[in-house]
Parts: sequence; structure tokens; C-alpha cells
Amino acid sequence: MSESLSQRVEQLGLHLPTPSQPIANYVNHVVTRNLLYISGQIPLIDGKPAFIGRLGEAISEEEGVSAAELAALGLLAQLGDALGDDLSKLSRTIRLGVFIAASADFQRQGVVANGASNLLVNALGDKGRHVRTAVGVSSLPAGVAVEVDAIFELKP
Repeated sequence: MSESLSQRVEQLGLHLPTPSQPIANYVNHVVTRNLLYISGQIPLIDGKPAFIGRLGEAISEEEGVSAAELAALGLLAQLGDALGDDLSKLSRTIRLGVFIAASADFQRQGVVANGASNLLVNALGDKGRHVRTAVGVSSLPAGVAVEVDAIFELKP
């Protein structure tokens, strides 16, 4: 595995976007001891919110998976920024949180969350394996369908 996160992502046929900037009174990431916490990331295309709507209504399951993958790509951009693009500093992914805006009867949050999980594992290999929470919510920032956050363990 290459030690450059951006190279690993490019090998998947993707490109790390410029890390988004906070739009309120918070920071993109925090390191405490050897844990890296990354704030929630939404799917963005050219810096604008994408996949607007809720699963089970305006957004299909397939679109939800794509939204989760796109949000996870933003998460990887934040990770790359925090690590200076150096994967040798990463020990492993601890936890992935996936929040899915969905109708009350939508029950396939896990399938949607796989879009984010699969990207992390494909980009990071074994370092991308994680525990996960996939939660259905009534709405998310900017009306997007998915938001993801994560906790990573850094090498001492």
C-alpha cells in the first residue's frame, strides 16, 4: 500500500477534493493523545451540497450509496489534510458514523452506509476497517441525504 493517501484514492479512479472549511463555530478535526476526530462531512460537488433530499422519498437507495461515498471522500480529504497526506502516520480507523436523512419507513440505512465503509476500506486497506453506526434522521445540514464523521487512531 502506498503511503500517500491521495495516491491511494487516485488508484481507485477518484480524486481527493480540497478539504471543506467549517461554516460555523467548530474545527475540521481535533487530535487528542493519539486519536483524530473528524467533524461531519456532507456530500459536496464543486464545493456545493449534493444529493439533496431524503432516502425513501426524493433520493433512491443507489443515490444514497453514492452520497455516502462522496461524503466519505470529503472525510478522506480531511484525513489527508490532518496527516499531511502521509498514511504512515495512521494506525487504523476506529469508528465511522453515518447519518442518513430518511423517511420514517426507510430501513436500509446499513446498505447506504456501505458506500462510505467500502470507500474507507478500499482506500486504506486494513487501516480502513472500522466499527460503524448507521442512523436514520429526519434532516441534515443543507438538506443533504448523508453526513459522515469518524475517529481514527494515529501512530504515537
